[in-house]
Amino acid sequence: IGTLLAAHTAKVAARKRWMVDHLQLRGAVVVDDGAAIKLREGGKSLLPIGVREVEGEFRRGDVIAIRALDGRMVGRGLANYSSAEARLIARKPSSQIEAALGYANEPELVHRDNLVLG
Repeated sequence: IGTLLAAHTAKVAARKRWMVDHLQLRGAVVVDDGAAIKLREGGKSLLPIGVREVEGEFRRGDVIAIRALDGRMVGRGLANYSSAEARLIARKPSSQIEAALGYANEPELVHRDNLVLG
């Protein structure tokens, strides 16, 4: 005998809702048009090669804004790299992250599971 509480949303959806509702933005990246399209329409992760600018200071795990070149918000997500690291890997393919930093945490700057569009 007991009580069963069933979740109404999937884990990923719940985590994304939590990110939007509870976490403060710590910085931003500006992405090229190709990256903005892939994020908006393709549900892809944000790779360093699509990043044109890094704004502000943030640490790995902070929530960052993702903006298009025209300034419109594409989304927000959890950064896999700090702002200092992001500046070093921006515009580079993921295969060059280790050469740029001496290590590679992840191939993407923001993984799609940690990305909220809009």
